[in-house]
Amino acid sequence: MTPALTSRTDEPASALLGTLAAQGASGALSTEAGIVYLAAGHVVHVESALTPDVGDLLTHSGALAPDGWWEAIDQAGRRCRVGRQLVDSGHLAAGALELCHLGALFDAAYFVLAHDKPALRFRPGVSHWLGAVSSVPVDSVLRESRRRRELLHRIWPDPAIDLAPLARAPGSDPAALPARRGRTLAQVDGVRTAAQIATALACRTFHTLVELRRLAAAGLVVPKAPAPATAPVSAEPGPAPRPTAPDEPDTALLRRLLHALEAL
Repeated sequence: MTPALTSRTDEPASALLGTLAAQGASGALSTEAGIVYLAAGHVVHVESALTPDVGDLLTHSGALAPDGWWEAIDQAGRRCRVGRQLVDSGHLAAGALELCHLGALFDAAYFVLAHDKPALRFRPGVSHWLGAVSSVPVDSVLRESRRRRELLHRIWPDPAIDLAPLARAPGSDPAALPARRGRTLAQVDGVRTAAQIATALACRTFHTLVELRRLAAAGLVVPKAPAPATAPVSAEPGPAPRPTAPDEPDTALLRRLLHALEAL
């Protein structure tokens, strides 16, 4: 029988995911850093306030107009078919949606599994509002998360770069760097975190982390402050609130507030 956890256990999230995969479970597994959604033992979505979500990536990159994204949520969010609505309405090609979804899934999974802390709870039968786009075996998600963690550690071993607001070191000049690294450094302002920089660049978080750790290794970027504590998250599905303007309020902040409110 699929476990229905209601509080933290001593079992790491990765081990519990393996158990749920073996059982062919469907539902939502919450950790301090995000939520993993399963269907028939496969990972179908991962979300975290520490990474841009599919909507952020699609709209900030120009692949999808914000109105098209929110229209799909309004029409299909309650039925957990937002992805299918985007494709059926002609707003987005199926292949483009799948590529974006997989990128967001693996980015969020890195943060959810980075420290492999105990899971908070598992709720059987809970589905994500995006709906079925693609599914990935749990073993593949765990293996890729481990590969990313090891690669980032080899570049620069301080994980504070991933979470803290980042500042430029005195004298750092984006113009003297390779194009992608220079664009990344130009977004470092003493306030933004890696996830916010990735959103501003409409870039996958892992690619941004690679550049930021390279910048840190070169002495050009430093964490401004210790990483803030992450608010508890909820397994209740639901998109972030519709912003009143394209850039304000910040969508990552809205997601953190939504998760905190749902956890009360």
